[in-house]
Amino acid sequence: MEPLNGDVVPPPAHRRERPDWLKIRLPSGENYARLKGLIDGHRLHTVCEEARCPNMGECWSAGTATFMILGDVCTRSCGFCAVATGRPAVLDTDEPYRVAEAVRLMNVRHAVITSVNRDELPDGGAAIFAETIRQARRVNPLVKIEVLIPDFRGVRWALQLVIDERPDILNHNTETVPRLYSRVRPQAKYARSLEVIRRGHDAGMVTKSGLMLGLGESPAEVLAVMADLRGSGCDILTLGQYLRPTKDHLPVERYVPPAEFAEFREKGMALGFRHVESGPLVRSSYHAAGQV
Repeated sequence: MEPLNGDVVPPPAHRRERPDWLKIRLPSGENYARLKGLIDGHRLHTVCEEARCPNMGECWSAGTATFMILGDVCTRSCGFCAVATGRPAVLDTDEPYRVAEAVRLMNVRHAVITSVNRDELPDGGAAIFAETIRQARRVNPLVKIEVLIPDFRGVRWALQLVIDERPDILNHNTETVPRLYSRVRPQAKYARSLEVIRRGHDAGMVTKSGLMLGLGESPAEVLAVMADLRGSGCDILTLGQYLRPTKDHLPVERYVPPAEFAEFREKGMALGFRHVESGPLVRSSYHAAGQV
């Protein structure tokens, strides 16, 4: 197909090479190897590895690590996520103690605790979240703790278990715009995600959320979600480029240029967010320590 001016139409984003601003070095070095050895030795899962985060080496070296609790098999089948979907193993009640020990040994200053979805559990795993927070603070009372939580299927008392432990940041990602939920997050509900943020805000928490761009959303839709989040009491926002983990996942519809991310940041700050982290390689926990 050729446009009227005779120029060749570029192929879809998922059929093109990644632009230069998305090319990164794989993590390496002595410190990275030491920290990875500690993670493996304690039989822990980090979303840094599971989600193939491009900032893993930088964050670990800066004293930030994102631990993924409740196992490594998710009950949901989001179209963007590299974590395995299926029937999870029996709940590991010893996991909070192992996470705490890793926090101590790694000298983590900012611990991000996230999880797979465990929809088969009555509390969605909220009690394990709460115990992990308690144990991490037991071994290091000064550690800052951010939780990146699921929606717990909207079960209010489950969310309250986490809120009662007063993490430094309560994070729940909306991930994309409402129009794309049926394709991107088929088992989630946009209004329910906003409610998680609203309830955290009403409880006096510092709240945070994030979106991936490049899945087919329009700039107007992104701005509408930003306004909804701010109206729900969201304090911190992250915006990053979606990168397809495998050919079995949703394709990238567009590589959003850095200048557009910068514009979203400016508009987010104008909306009243306390902080907006916006860029192609930004992920939920990127520069998380500085956001507290």
